[in-house]
Amino acid sequence: MSRPTLYVTITNHGFGHAVRAASVVAELQKLSPEMLIILVTTAPRWLLESYITGDFIHRPRAFDIGVIQSDSLTMDLPGTFTKLTEIKQRQQQIVSAEVNFIKQNQVDLILADIPFLAAEIGKAAGIPGWMMSNFGWDFIYEAWGEKYSDIVAWIRDSYAKSDRLFRLPLHESMNSFSAITDVGLTGGNPKYNETHLRQTFNINSSVEKTILLSFGGLGLDAIPYQNLARFPDWQFITFDANAPILNNLIKITNRDYRPVDFMPICDRVISKPGYSTFAEALKLNVPIVSLTRSGFAETPLLLAGIQDYAYHQILSPDVFFNGSWEFLEQPLQPPRLSTTLPKNGSEAIATEIVTYLNAS
Repeated sequence: MSRPTLYVTITNHGFGHAVRAASVVAELQKLSPEMLIILVTTAPRWLLESYITGDFIHRPRAFDIGVIQSDSLTMDLPGTFTKLTEIKQRQQQIVSAEVNFIKQNQVDLILADIPFLAAEIGKAAGIPGWMMSNFGWDFIYEAWGEKYSDIVAWIRDSYAKSDRLFRLPLHESMNSFSAITDVGLTGGNPKYNETHLRQTFNINSSVEKTILLSFGGLGLDAIPYQNLARFPDWQFITFDANAPILNNLIKITNRDYRPVDFMPICDRVISKPGYSTFAEALKLNVPIVSLTRSGFAETPLLLAGIQDYAYHQILSPDVFFNGSWEFLEQPLQPPRLSTTLPKNGSEAIATEIVTYLNAS
């Protein structure tokens, strides 16, 4: 009997989709170590390996574009439209190449987060295509107006061919999908204990506050680090390789470490709106300070989510970039709801995959 083979394809947009898909793969490898995992993504291998400890095949391919961005907040809408049009014109070529690869490698199941062409590939290859996300790209592009109407219709037609959707929290309705299973929060779990982190990075336990600055794989061009001088009794942690050397700024450049590893020792996370950062902070009950982001339809869903479930602050970009960070001295807002979100989304999706493949 051949080993079960899973083909995981990840949308070509930032690092967040790769993080949450990789967190599912990490759980899969605990449940089914013999499973062959093929990760189809342009995300760097080091990012995938920071979540996945077992073996996998990395196939660097992109079937969508997401949104072309220069940093975590700045979007290039004309460039995105041009690239989407090119992908639409190349659909048959893209699908044919992947069908050949899937048949050669005897793939049993596709899991996608959330390239719409994955459903087309699954149908053409004759194998089930499952998806996971809190939004579809049709939802994002529809908000950009009539110019995108043909693109939106094309994407919805593809999503309708998906066999199953695992719908993550902080979601839109995702009505393009016919079979929806709601699951809990996805994301990684901290790999290191507090003592290790404090000793390795000389993180002081007696400071007034410890703040994690986390802006995803694309980062921000102009974080106003000069404001940190106003808080000499606080310490800040950043993954920004271009950050200046400051007495109260700890710069993490070792790629074995991830933002989620530091969250338990932080008093809050300052971030842009992003599902994976929010989900990992919510899993660990860490307060979230988020910038707003205009023009991206997922943002109101995410901001409503932290208002409902987390101690939080919501900032305008102007306050963050041009202010003196007085917001750090203001109290956090409590969550609007007393309920919490389930935290076992990665495990639940992995269990469903293993159950299906074992029964096949």
